[in-house]
Amino acid sequence: MTKDVRIALDAMGGDFGPKVVVPAASIALTRRPDVSYVFFGDEKLIRPLIEADANLKRKSRVVHTDVAVKMTDKPSQALRAGRRSSSMWLSLDAVKKGEADVAVSAGNTGALMAMAKICLRTMPQIDRPAIAAMWPTLRGESIVLDVGATIGADAQHLIDLAVMGSAMARIVFDIERPTVGLLNVGVEEIKGLEEVKAAGRALREANFPNLDYRGFVEGDDLGKGTVDVIVTEGFTGNIALKTAEGTARQIAQYIRDAMRNSFFAQIGYFFARGAFEALRDKLDPSKVNGGVFLGLDGVVIKSHGGANAEGYAGAIEVGYDMVRHELLGKTRDMIAQANESRAQVAPVVAAES
Repeated sequence: MTKDVRIALDAMGGDFGPKVVVPAASIALTRRPDVSYVFFGDEKLIRPLIEADANLKRKSRVVHTDVAVKMTDKPSQALRAGRRSSSMWLSLDAVKKGEADVAVSAGNTGALMAMAKICLRTMPQIDRPAIAAMWPTLRGESIVLDVGATIGADAQHLIDLAVMGSAMARIVFDIERPTVGLLNVGVEEIKGLEEVKAAGRALREANFPNLDYRGFVEGDDLGKGTVDVIVTEGFTGNIALKTAEGTARQIAQYIRDAMRNSFFAQIGYFFARGAFEALRDKLDPSKVNGGVFLGLDGVVIKSHGGANAEGYAGAIEVGYDMVRHELLGKTRDMIAQANESRAQVAPVVAAES
């Protein structure tokens, strides 16, 4: 019999805390019966919600803490106030101790990353972790990383991102050799920052066995789905993500305004409302909930802070899938294989960075 995937939930994270986290856990449990939960947070708020759901009660336990990281806390403040005592830290520590297979939080992204790096540490050969996001495209979905974990990147870090993103793509898309592109200001080899050009040459020359490097891609390729994995550093990736989210909301507002212009338009909107809402959700990367922290020695999922119960349930299910399909093991294997080619990559990186 397959063991449950044990999920540690930071119940106090996000804009709504237990009011969303507990119902989300119930939704995910109905779709993934082989999960069990550990909720970390204020027991007097969490316990009544769990007690009202017999199925969830049977698969859950609560660890009480009075300390919660605020959405407005700086990472340094969160570490001072919540290290070893907050619901966020304790959920990560459960993964470190082997008491949980994955931690899920909708809390402060900077604080979660800072705590995860200290608590779980990074994998061997990985200096800095990344946040990978699922991105809606004309072809389906792509993986984009980094969307905000670290700012700036040298050539070696971009190569690491390509390797880690490909490991995730093999799980999510069930393909042996995902296609990879480096986000750049043009597809020509002479364009872009020196670090990006050096990483591109190194990836092409190394010819890693488990990723298919396709060269540079541009901003419009994010929506086209030109490749399975798009690699960029965190500053650019986060701006791209927030721009896409804002554009989706802008288009949705344009549609609503247009539908209010006349009586007949309102009637048309009434009958087509479901289609318009589906379009809005398809356009918005934030609706594909559950950013994966890659490069850590443990599985951590970041839910959007404003996610509703259905959205947060999606983040829980992303964590479930990463565990069931052995993200950590596959990432370690790909890093090891990449290291076999590192002797080829290193001279290129050293010469061009």
